[in-house]
Amino acid sequence: MPKRFELLVFDWDGTLMDSAGAIVASIQASCRDLGLPVPERERAAHVIGLGLKDALAYAVPALPPSEYGRLAERYRHHYLARDPDIELFPGMHEMLAALKAQGHMLAVATGKSRVGLERVLEATQLKQYFDSSRCADETHSKPHPAMLQELMQELLIEPEATLMIGDTAHDLQMAVNAGVPALAVSYGAHPRDSLTAFNPLACIDTPQELAPWLARNA
Repeated sequence: MPKRFELLVFDWDGTLMDSAGAIVASIQASCRDLGLPVPERERAAHVIGLGLKDALAYAVPALPPSEYGRLAERYRHHYLARDPDIELFPGMHEMLAALKAQGHMLAVATGKSRVGLERVLEATQLKQYFDSSRCADETHSKPHPAMLQELMQELLIEPEATLMIGDTAHDLQMAVNAGVPALAVSYGAHPRDSLTAFNPLACIDTPQELAPWLARNA
């Protein structure tokens, strides 16, 4: 059966890995450490997928840029303490293996740093499945289209043969900006209505539905 999409680009946090709760809790704990206003869960969750600087600016708007380093250090401290307990959503390893066996190219576009992504790729033993990746500390942060544009250029894939899969409005706006079709997943960081506003091909509500949808439609 011919593939509709040659390249499948996955967001990481909240799409492949059940890490949204840990990110929110780490942002909130970091603010408490420094005596800053603690953002509500919705505000903290909104920044998932963004690069660190953009995330901090939104989550704690009163924080001077000169203090970003201190807050980032506390965030890393709290997130790394939670990191051993964060797991992939069920079935993701098997899904990626099957998609690779079917001949798809796979990539990651993430708000993580390169160091953070490489650490988690090794820990989850998923590195073998991905042809390339882009991180927020090496190109423009989402929703700028650069991550997708660079991946497509590197892998020689056209926009219409690329599918972006993500759980945030940042992922879907990036896809729109790059002229790439998108698939939303609502089991991660952002609510369903904020995702469907971007008119994705579909919106998947549970991790268990993702692999069958891709098998049928990708």
